[in-house]
Amino acid sequence: MNRSALAALTAAGLMFGLTVPLSKVALGWLDPAWLAAARFGLAAPVLAVVARRALRDALSLRVAAWGALGYGAMVVLQNFGVERTSVTHAALIFGAVPALVAAGAALTGRSVAGPAAWSGFGVALGGVALVAGSGGDASLSGDLLVLASAVLGAALIVVQGGLLEGRDPVAVTAVQMGAAGLFSLVFALPTALPAGAPRVEEAIALAALISVGSLIPFSLYAYGQARVSAELAGAFVNLEPVVGVVTGVLAFGNPFGSAQALGAVLVIAGLGLSAGASGRRDRASSPATGPASACASPRTA
Repeated sequence: MNRSALAALTAAGLMFGLTVPLSKVALGWLDPAWLAAARFGLAAPVLAVVARRALRDALSLRVAAWGALGYGAMVVLQNFGVERTSVTHAALIFGAVPALVAAGAALTGRSVAGPAAWSGFGVALGGVALVAGSGGDASLSGDLLVLASAVLGAALIVVQGGLLEGRDPVAVTAVQMGAAGLFSLVFALPTALPAGAPRVEEAIALAALISVGSLIPFSLYAYGQARVSAELAGAFVNLEPVVGVVTGVLAFGNPFGSAQALGAVLVIAGLGLSAGASGRRDRASSPATGPASACASPRTA
């Protein structure tokens, strides 16, 4: 198993956990579509400069289309959902991503999860359902928008291994973020930009969302995913709900009663079970034929 890939995926997962809380704050100044457009529109040029020598190889219609859908549409939906639900709910609903990735991988014939992994997915989804139905400051419409966002994010994880093959991960991320920014801008332009300047905390949240929430974690995740299976990469999204829930409770005062606590325990336990099963299967795969090598970049394998 590639330790650098696992370290990159771990760091990315932890940083992804900050995106929902940061978005919640930044949405106090920008509407959901403008926030997505700003987030990707400012991050993409930075990555393009960093990966400028490999950018030509990453420029393809398929890479850009999945960037528009898997990044742009995903984050626009996520922002609309976060605007209508609590940070805790949004973070825990993203716990469904590993199960969605496994289902998508199985349906497309990319890999097949074993019984232990599926048991874990089922337990985690039960926890997500418990949290989503537990009330508080959340709304069903907001929860459903976040779930739709999670479906798009999972779809990108399933296909991303093929998109990364033979290409530089940072260059691919730059192209996808550029496409996501343009996609978001289409939905943002009909609405007016805010007249006033952001508050200090809103400006800090936006800057952090662009850097710690986009530039760094998306690049790290692409680097890691180029070296492991889609299912194992998806399992690292497990870290997002953990960080998001803690932030939601401590920073936003989101309610966290017995229903939320039980749901969180089920999410973490189920995701741990599925991640362990996926990791054991990846380690058992041979370097020549295993799923990790199928997604690996020839330049770095």
